This record gives sequence, C-alpha cells and structure tokens, in this order.
Amino acid sequence: MTNALQRVDDAEIAALASGRHGDPFAVLGPHAVPGGTIIRALVPGASNVTALIEGGETIDLSPRGDDFFEGVTEKTPPFAYRLRAEKAGDVWEWDDPYRFGPLLGPLDDHLLVEGAHLKLYERLGAHVLTHEGVEGVHFSVWAPQAQRVSVVGDFNLWDGRRHAMRKRVDSGLWEIFVPGLAAGVFYKYEILGVHGEIVPLKADPFGQHSQLRPLTASLVPDEKPFAWGDADWLERRARTDARRAPMAIYEVHLGSWRREYDPDEPDGRFLSYDELAETLIPYAKNLGFTHLELMPVSEHPLDASWGYQPIGLYAPTSRFGDPDGFRRFVDRAHREGLGVILDWVPAHFPVDAHGLAWFDGAALYEHPDPRRGFHPDWNTAIYDFGRREVANFLTVNALFWFEQFHIDGLRVDAVASMLYLDYSRKAGEWLPNERGGNENFDAVAFLQRVNTLVYERYPGAMMIAEESTAWPGVSQPVYAGGLGFGFKWNMGWMNDTLRYVSKDPVHRRWSHQWLTFGLLYAFSENFILPISHDEVVHGKGPLIGKMPGDEWRRFANGRAYLAFMWAHPGKKLLFMGQEFGQTSEWSEKRALDWHLLQYAPHKGLSRLVGDLNQVYRAHPALHGRDCEGEGFEWIDADDAENSVLSWVRRSPGAPTVAFVVNFTPVPRGDYLIGLPQAGRWKEILNTDSEIYGGSGQGNLGGVLAEPKPFKQYPASARINAPPLAALMLILDPA
Repeated sequence: MTNALQRVDDAEIAALASGRHGDPFAVLGPHAVPGGTIIRALVPGASNVTALIEGGETIDLSPRGDDFFEGVTEKTPPFAYRLRAEKAGDVWEWDDPYRFGPLLGPLDDHLLVEGAHLKLYERLGAHVLTHEGVEGVHFSVWAPQAQRVSVVGDFNLWDGRRHAMRKRVDSGLWEIFVPGLAAGVFYKYEILGVHGEIVPLKADPFGQHSQLRPLTASLVPDEKPFAWGDADWLERRARTDARRAPMAIYEVHLGSWRREYDPDEPDGRFLSYDELAETLIPYAKNLGFTHLELMPVSEHPLDASWGYQPIGLYAPTSRFGDPDGFRRFVDRAHREGLGVILDWVPAHFPVDAHGLAWFDGAALYEHPDPRRGFHPDWNTAIYDFGRREVANFLTVNALFWFEQFHIDGLRVDAVASMLYLDYSRKAGEWLPNERGGNENFDAVAFLQRVNTLVYERYPGAMMIAEESTAWPGVSQPVYAGGLGFGFKWNMGWMNDTLRYVSKDPVHRRWSHQWLTFGLLYAFSENFILPISHDEVVHGKGPLIGKMPGDEWRRFANGRAYLAFMWAHPGKKLLFMGQEFGQTSEWSEKRALDWHLLQYAPHKGLSRLVGDLNQVYRAHPALHGRDCEGEGFEWIDADDAENSVLSWVRRSPGAPTVAFVVNFTPVPRGDYLIGLPQAGRWKEILNTDSEIYGGSGQGNLGGVLAEPKPFKQYPASARINAPPLAALMLILDPA
C-alpha cells in the first residue's frame, strides 16, 4: 500500500537524517492519503517505532534506511497519537511534535514584517502552554535566511535532527511545539545558515531567562502571573510631572555594591535580587534618594563589560537570580517609595558566537555594511535601525521592561553613537546618508518611535538620553521635531565642573567660567546632572580623589561640590560609593569599601548627602523649576577673585532658597550678598558644619537681610562664607 501512496524519495530521507531538510513538516508527522493517513517519523537510534493512535489502534512503522519510519492507518486526520520506540531493550514514548498544527498565524507574519508587533515577546521565544489538549513548550525564532532551524537541548541530546522547525515563508519565522517540556528546560537554536553551513548554536533573542555565565543557553521561562503590590506607586507616578518633581538618582552596579563572604569566591559572592531588596533599597531610601538607576541587568556574557555588551535583552541576568526575583526587587522598591531606572543598550551588541551576530549565517540584526554595522571603539556590531523587524525587536524590548517588570525609566546608553554615522570614524570609514550628511535618520526614527510609545503607554515613565553632543531637541517632544526623550544627561556640566574642582583653589580664580558656563544652556534641555560610573574608572579615580589638598580639604571640597550640584538646576545622579567618599577607584570585581563609614570624614559626607536629599525634596524651589529658566537667578556670578558664587532658586508658590558657595579654604567673613527680601534668612544647610566633618564656621543659624539694595536686589546681608563650603538660606516667615 505504501508504494501507492507516493513514498518519500531517498533524497528527502537523507536530507532529514543529515539535518539538511528545510521543510520537515512536509514529510514528517501525519499526512492524509487516499484511504487513510500515513505517519512518518525520524527517530535517530531506534530499531522499532510504533504509533499509538487514540482509540487503541497500534501501527508498526516500517523502517526505511537508518532512523526513518513510516506506516499507514485507515484513520483520517485530525487525530491524536503517540510514538513509542525501542532500542536494545530500552523503550521510550512521546507525543509526536510533527502532528501539531502551527500556533503563529498570518497576522504575526504581517505585523513582524511591518515592524508593528508591539508584544512580539509573547509570540516569539519559548512559552509553556497547552496546544491541542497537550502541555508543552512553543518555540519560535526569526531567521529568514536560514535553510533549516532546530531547537536543541538536553531533552533531545542537542541533536538538531530531532526537532527541526516549521518555516513561515512570508515572514522568516520558524516555530515548533514540543510536547512534554516545561519551564526550566535549557535550549538553543541550531541553524543551517544561508550558505549551507551550521551556524554556532544561538541563544534565543527573545529568551526571558538565561543560564548563569559562562554557560550561555536560554531557559524556558516560568510565566506564572506575578502578584504585584505597587498599584499605588504606579497611580502616583501617572499623576507626576517628572520635570517638576524631585529626582535624586543613586546609580548602582548590582554586582559590586556589596558582596557576601564566600570561601570559594575570593572577592565574595553576588547578592541575590532578594538580598539586594533587603539591603540596597532601605539604604537608598534612608539616604533620601528618589530613584535607583541600575547599570544594565540584561543578560551579558562578560562581567567586565558592566552589562553594556548585552546578549539577552529580554532576560534579567541570572547572576542575581531568576526573573521573578527581579520583579520582587522592583515591587519592593516601589512599595518603599523608590523608582527604578534601567540602563538600556540599543546602540550595539557583542559578536559572541551564541548571540545575534550573523544570526542565520549572514548579517541580520546588524547592518550589512561594516561602515554602518561595526563599531570600532567597542568591537561590537551595530543594529540595522533601518530594518523594520530589527527596529521593532528593540522597540518591543523597551516596552517589555515597562510592561513585564514595572520599571519607571530607561536611560539609553551611547545615544550619540547612534545619531552620527561618522561617530568615532575617520574620513572614508563611514557611509553618508542619502543627503550626504552624517545624521543616522534610521536611528533618529527608531528613537522617536520608542520614546513616543513609552510615553503613550506608561504614564509617568521616563526615557533618558546619555547624549554627549549638541544635537538639538534631545528632550523635546517628537511633534516639535525633537527626539522625544524626557531628560538628557548634562555631560558638559559634568566635565566642566569636575575640571574646576580638581584644580588647586589658588588657581580657581582663572577657571571661574567652568562653573558658570553651564547656565548659558541649562534650560535648553531637561537635564540630569550626572556623576556616573564613567567618572570613577579607567584611571580617573574616585570623586573624593579628584579633590586637591590634604584629607580635610578633599572632603570639604567634596561636600561643597555636592551641595553646589544639589542647588544647581537639573536633576541629580550620583554613582554608588561617592555618597560616603570611596577612596579607591571603582572596580566591578569587588564590593565598595564599606569599612570607611567607621571614619568621621566618610560618615560626615554620607550624612550630608542624606541631608541634601532631604532639603532638596522638602523645598520645591530646589526642584520645581529644574528645567525652566524662571527657577534660577544669579545673585553674583562674577566674583572670580574670591571663587565665590551665589544664586537663588525659585518655584511658584514656594519660599525662595538662596545659595552661596566658597571654593577656597579662606573664610569670607563679612561677605556682602544681595537677597530678594529683607528679614531673617535661616541657614538650612551648611556643609562646614561639624556634623559633616567641617570646621564649624557659619552664621549661628541665620542672617539678617536689611532693606539695603545690592546689585539688582532690594535687600542685602553680610554673611560668613565658611572655607570650602556651601550655605543654603531660606526666608524665615516668622
């Protein structure tokens, strides 16, 4: 009877047996024929195979060559069956994956190709589900140039012949439902590339859980619903205008904030997400920070990359636990009143063999021209932002973190490298755009789209750009021609002010403009003032180490500088360790030097940071108009000779705050400043206070402003400006 049913020719069998058949579903599984159904199976190593058909019928499948079996039943599809195989006394039984229909449909194909599938992570990757009455895992991956794709793992002896996938020709998606699998299974994709070569095994681009490095397989995620407890936080966030709210960000590298002793780990072991929730969150809350910013938590192979060369964009790194562990961390932060911002890296990706590079045997995620597709600084690949499927992959990833993990913002890394086609390239090493310029219009369109979608879908969320050039309108709305970010890091302010404070005070009079220049553009964008990880590595030393002089002067300088920063227009960001005066350069290999907090200078600096945050949050004048010029006015910007600056901060309906900083070790007694109003001005913060480690000089709690005009102000006061110190004053209504 089989001969009459147009037997599969030997070439197809050989292609299946060698893993080179591009359409296994066309041969394997049940196929209707005149008078019944033929069942075909490829079972490497089996001597006998039997089909166990629902209703009790048993069909012995006849072997044809090695590993290929077929047999006929008079039953017509659809019907369920299992396969049973024998070899040398061993017997195993399973549901045939080739009897199951597809789970993806034409709409998935269409939306993928159009770059409009905004929940693609729900369709691609690995998902535990019940299909046609059977529990198992559905796998799907995009590899349009591949000749064959298989899912492999321990469950099939990493044999790519056993679970070759069905190709959806219209989209280049491949899929298969594997019965009997469950969450926690390791897997990768084995791909026969466009040129007929076996590509190195690939982790799942949409994998939501990964093995702990150095292992690189993906894990089938456990997608049971998570019990969130942060509804009140999300509701408050939706009603908050971040530009006019206090924002003091504590930037953290989770792997080196703290470590726990481990006899097998010389530098200690990582804390888990749950342990970090119990320690990091209360610590940041007690210091008065409003947000945590986490250096990338997407899965990455190399610790020394700090997460900035990620491979598993959809998987929280397994260094600290599983995805639900990270959900518990975010949920705890929200319940404690802390927002969570993630560093996000859509600019480039590493070329590790198990990652996205040459995914299906040729350029796919990366731009095919190395003048646009390879980054010379980092030896990484650059995404092809002009390919709709790739841009959508990244866009959906941004939405994924907000949707699945309730994060409050993404700080987008290396935006300048995305915007400029000639970024870090010499003449002849880059490819101009269609107008002959150096702007990357595809990257611009991608950034505008992702920013628009985030702000539309997640009220109160933030998108933040690390952008180091003068590209116009980074934090302007897309409808106004901007990139659509909510905030931009103020790299110019950071560079200028750190150059200033690193100078000996005797020379600062000739560098006064480095402190004042930033106010010329302070309101051109919605700025965050960052003292980030980049300023305390690669030989730059810690923040306190940049300050000149002996220990007392270094810490006095550090206190004055942080107060200057907190009083300056712009939101605040401080990298971990700088809040207590870390004295060694940061390294991802070890924990911060927490023992320093037993010493008075470090303890005093930590107390000052807490008080700065408390004052900053308590007084709207210091945050309510951070991004608008009406919130700032110089008292005196020109006293370079004394290295003293003074200004006022305002917000409608709130008391005005005056600020004076003396960047020399010379006390300025009887120093005249103008003030907006006569009366007693309370000293609400003095960085020279003894409780912070200062010399204790000040104004006995306040100064009296008399109705004597000075410069543009109707009142003035004579104050004592302590050495290397800053004062904050507020009008006492009493």
